[in-house]
Amino acid sequence: MRGASGAARRWMNHGATGVITVGGWATIVSVLGIFVYLLMETAPLFEAASWSKAASVDVDAGERDGVHPRHVGVGIDDSMTVGHVLRRGDVAFYALPSGDRIRPDAVPVFAPGRITAVARSPAGAHRYGLGTVDGRVIPLRVRYRVTFGENGRNVTPVVTAGEPVAAVPAAGASVSTAGAAVPTAGASVSAAGAAVPAVGAAMSAAGAAVPAAGAVARLAFLDGDDGTTVAALTASGRLFLTKVEETESLLTGERARDVRRVEITGARVGTLSALLLDGAGDTLVGGTADGRLLHWDIREAQRPRLMGTYDAGAPVTALAYLIGDRSLVVGARDGTVAVWLSMTDPGAGGDPRLQKVRDFAPHTGAVTAVSPSLRDKGFLTADAAGGVAVHYSTSHRTLFTIPGDGAPVLAAMLAPKTDGAVVFRDDGRLAVFDVENDHPEVTLSSLFMPVLYEGYDVPKAMWQSTGGSDAFEPKFGLWPLMFGTLKGTMYAMLLAAPIAVLGAIYTAMFMRPAVRAVIKPVVETMAAFPTVILGFLAGLWLAPLLETIFPAVVAVFLVLPPVVVSACVGWHYLPSRFNLPSGTVTELVACMVVLGGTVWVCVQGNQQIEAWLFDSNYRQWMLSTFGLEYDQRNALVIAFAMGMAVIPVIFSISEDALSNVPRHLIAGSLALGATPWQTLTKLVMVSASPGVFSALMIGLGRVVGETMIVLMATGNTPLLEMNLLNGFRTLSANIAVEMPEAPQGGTLYRLLFLAGLMLFVFTFLVNTVADVVRQRLRVRYGQF
Repeated sequence: MRGASGAARRWMNHGATGVITVGGWATIVSVLGIFVYLLMETAPLFEAASWSKAASVDVDAGERDGVHPRHVGVGIDDSMTVGHVLRRGDVAFYALPSGDRIRPDAVPVFAPGRITAVARSPAGAHRYGLGTVDGRVIPLRVRYRVTFGENGRNVTPVVTAGEPVAAVPAAGASVSTAGAAVPTAGASVSAAGAAVPAVGAAMSAAGAAVPAAGAVARLAFLDGDDGTTVAALTASGRLFLTKVEETESLLTGERARDVRRVEITGARVGTLSALLLDGAGDTLVGGTADGRLLHWDIREAQRPRLMGTYDAGAPVTALAYLIGDRSLVVGARDGTVAVWLSMTDPGAGGDPRLQKVRDFAPHTGAVTAVSPSLRDKGFLTADAAGGVAVHYSTSHRTLFTIPGDGAPVLAAMLAPKTDGAVVFRDDGRLAVFDVENDHPEVTLSSLFMPVLYEGYDVPKAMWQSTGGSDAFEPKFGLWPLMFGTLKGTMYAMLLAAPIAVLGAIYTAMFMRPAVRAVIKPVVETMAAFPTVILGFLAGLWLAPLLETIFPAVVAVFLVLPPVVVSACVGWHYLPSRFNLPSGTVTELVACMVVLGGTVWVCVQGNQQIEAWLFDSNYRQWMLSTFGLEYDQRNALVIAFAMGMAVIPVIFSISEDALSNVPRHLIAGSLALGATPWQTLTKLVMVSASPGVFSALMIGLGRVVGETMIVLMATGNTPLLEMNLLNGFRTLSANIAVEMPEAPQGGTLYRLLFLAGLMLFVFTFLVNTVADVVRQRLRVRYGQF
């Protein structure tokens, strides 16, 4: 029987050892698996963009003789299966990647030599304006109609031409001049107060007959849903602005056209080498051959106003607005590429001013084309040596460069989904490239350093993942979220740590065992209280209450310490007949009466306290004195709510550590004449310090990872302020807020995993440091 019993115990020991071993290894593997999974989801954020050649189509060389970049347009459909080349008004379509020619029905045909300029409208990917030799501009729209049949998905190109716009007045017509009258040939032209030599044919005063100015040499074109805006520079160096507004009668349905035309004069109009309209038709930008940028306000069509002239540093050869029309890309003859931001200058009457903010990797030749992305702040540039580069403005990156072969690029376009590019070169080749560029906005600098965003004058660290329009510039700065996490942790621990540790000291060292047997389980039970309930109460009950009684709360923090000290001194000096043993229920009740009574008195005198301390209006007083605004859901609310959540954890572990100090050591200290406080500070706290430190570290990790309380009670505003009276957003709350809106595999989705990885690493480091310190304290003070 004894042998059988011993064998059973051995098998039980082996079984228990195996279960514990498997459980331990399973825990380690699970933690490592979580880390690896987070790392795998995060790693693609930092993968470099790449490209590959998808197709090359040889266009008939005989059709490209004398073609200039301003005569050419190029485009591609959303699925990158059909591309087109627009040369002097003739549109040719090609199936991709085969290169087979597609001949759609009813394609407009223009006489040879009639089209002298081509411009793409910022209102659509495939809307063009065709400038003619007789000074008119023809709107041309290319659409890709998608159908599904037996052969699958079919893409059919459709080309339509609109009613021509007379951009340049005919001989004998009258035209007004912006700024001042235009004298005859040989005299000077006044624009914005500057005198310049006349260019080309004779010009008469405003309202007089003006002879035909000739063909359209350069063109800026906007084909909107409510009308058309055209800026045309003639071969003779005259600049005309034309706005056409179309209205429809509600009664008859007839459409009427209101045409307004004005000539823009100025010192450098004749040297313009590039023109650009914004998507709303409110501003006109011109680049000159002597390296200047001219910025006009054209909201009032009859009175365009020059808002500023800027030094671009080199002759301007290409211009483009990024989506949203706040960032201007400037390409120059020396190959430089720069982004200028439109900023509001209060000293200039509210007019926006242009400021160069970013330079990108230069090209080896003159920049001949700039194509903005239709989805984000990326853009493509191409040069006269055949090179192509893709950049991203917000992250200030040149994502990749496609080397040239010497043939100048005449036109280029980023695909509508930014997953490809199409390039037409002077040697007649139409090249199509596949682009892998999933996360261009992410760099270590853009995540953790201030970035100059559109609409701001200085770089800022910000988090704002979504906006109200496609033109929104995502702001993925993680520093405000990290700061909010540290802010909430600091304020919560400042409140919770002293209360929990001091409570544990009193419970372990001074409280009667019978009382401790009741108090400790009650406090430990509070640790199981659902944090979602705490967050709910904090957001809907505590936050409004604190807003109402804030002066009383300030008074409590000022009055309570001296009141408690006075009560303790008074209790100590009570007559002997009232002196009760320490740690009894009576002592606890007396303490609660003192604390509760002090709080009650302060709350009852809230209005009077506000009058004494805050001049009867604490919000206005704090704003005028310290510049602080009071938000209802703020860090003070979080300090109370998260303090309630973490106090039981710190209290329980600290009390266990203090209670486990050997009683014979305490008895020996007291027997040698040490007072209870000397024994506590010199012996008990030193021996229990590893456990108390572990309790604080566990509480710290608990606060850092808290989600529901901060989600429901902070306002979730990612601010970089230590102000106790405003809100913040933590990494964990940000994951909960943003994850339902994050498309799988997108930048936001992976950044949320990066936030989770940061929390994982931080918690791991905190626990590791805590364990190392605890072990060293144990070795030092002999606590085994």
